[in-house]
Amino acid sequence: MHLDVRDLRGFYYRTALGRAAQKAVRDQVRIIWPSARTETVLGFGFAVPMLRPYLEEARRVIALMPAQQGVMPWPAGRPNVAVLSEETLWPVQTGSVDKLILLHGLETSENAVAVLSECYRVLGPGGRALFIVPNRAGLWSSNENTPFGFGRPYSLGQLETQLQESDFVPRSHAVALFQPPSEQRLWMRMGGLLERTGTSITGRFAGGVLMVEASKQIPARAGGLGVRTRRPSRILDGLGQPVPKPTS
Repeated sequence: MHLDVRDLRGFYYRTALGRAAQKAVRDQVRIIWPSARTETVLGFGFAVPMLRPYLEEARRVIALMPAQQGVMPWPAGRPNVAVLSEETLWPVQTGSVDKLILLHGLETSENAVAVLSECYRVLGPGGRALFIVPNRAGLWSSNENTPFGFGRPYSLGQLETQLQESDFVPRSHAVALFQPPSEQRLWMRMGGLLERTGTSITGRFAGGVLMVEASKQIPARAGGLGVRTRRPSRILDGLGQPVPKPTS
């Protein structure tokens, strides 16, 4: 079940804990992908907190938000790049995406296999996808006061297995959110230190989120999901195929 976009916006932009979580996860994303110059970057779910660093350098940034969640204009004060989309029918051209980020898009979906099929379809040759999900072993997945307490939490093995079954090849993984999901002053003050030292001390067993970078398996396995070609929507200028005007 997808969360409401108003709840997600309220957490990430209007609470101290949400802003701390946003920074912790985004810092790890930037370590994995320090640059997206001249590339097309697509986010699905509520990935906008992770997309902001790429607005200035990427060729195009698109934020798809599933219909069950709802959409909000983003980014504030700039031309809107957020689009409402069916979660299993993305208005994006096949093979057009260089970098793809899923946040609150996989674990909350009622049809994760179909979502992964769309991920496979839109990702271009040499492209990479980054799947960010709640960590089953972490504290955040058991706290319903944050968005990471909803949906299906994953272990690293579970996530990598599901990706492999959908014709993705896991390349690397990371963990973030080592501070407890609490706004108590002590934990908020220690947040930065816990993020810096968490991986070396506890590894994936204490972080609140798991992050797996993956690429497409090419060719897809026989009988697998494969790539489904669809006529894309014209809502995203420059991403869809041009539709010729009828001749008189």
